[in-house]
Amino acid sequence: MTNDKIQVIGIDVGGTAIKLGRFAADGTCLQSMTVAAPQPTTPEAVLAVLIDAIAQIDPDNQAIAIGVGTPGPSDAAGRIAKIAINLPGWIDVPLADWLEAKTGKPTAIANDANCALLGEAWLGAGRHFQNLILLTLGTGVGGAIILDGKLFIGHQGAAGELGLISLNPDGPICNSGNRGSLEQYACATAIRRRTLKEPIELGFLARQGDAAALTFWQEYGRNLGIGLTSLIYVLTPQAIVIGGGISGSFEFFLPSVKAEIEKRVQPLSRAGLQILPAKLGNFAGIVGAAKLAWQCYSRF
Repeated sequence: MTNDKIQVIGIDVGGTAIKLGRFAADGTCLQSMTVAAPQPTTPEAVLAVLIDAIAQIDPDNQAIAIGVGTPGPSDAAGRIAKIAINLPGWIDVPLADWLEAKTGKPTAIANDANCALLGEAWLGAGRHFQNLILLTLGTGVGGAIILDGKLFIGHQGAAGELGLISLNPDGPICNSGNRGSLEQYACATAIRRRTLKEPIELGFLARQGDAAALTFWQEYGRNLGIGLTSLIYVLTPQAIVIGGGISGSFEFFLPSVKAEIEKRVQPLSRAGLQILPAKLGNFAGIVGAAKLAWQCYSRF
């Protein structure tokens, strides 16, 4: 089968919705769909929904591989969902084996933030860079790393939890067991805790010129910039891609992010660094999962 005929399926599993896309090898999305996640979102229930949805999105059985993003780390081989945050019963779930047994198609799985970065690196904001990181600012703060053009997942598959680095040793307790992690200053919950407002509301107020909202985003950017300082020194990326719902206010916190980085990071470590908003939005997960599927097929 020639590359121009190859199709793969990318899947993004979430707690409320499951997104699927059927893609050509050049990244063209041939069809996409969203189905409701089963409640409760147990592994067996999700598998049943996935099998049905795969049959719907690929009725002629043209796809040759499947990639799946799940909300938590997978093992280094991309076979087992080690744990999926906020999904009941998701501990050491052999999802790739299950899907291969049901569909006959090579399957790989990855953390959803890793899939989002794969998507941005393939077709989005990161496509011109070989070394980049992604932060997703939302309910939590997810992260992912690409070094020398390859996703970096560490020896156990759990690397890239960029939101869990320490920012303040005496700060709020984090679900990870850490205190004062970057997530505790940059996620939506932290914003609500501090302001009693939703991030989208603060973005709206900032656009109206509200002084308090503008000040908030300046302080938010300062904390984010301090967190990024540590990551830049360790990874020296060419680009940092910022995604997630909070990135809708990117223009208001970017200046103070840059100011902190310029103040704290020596010039050699930040030479040429670009800080960019993600381009693919909610589509990044299935695009990256499709890229994962393509890589999976290439190994066979």
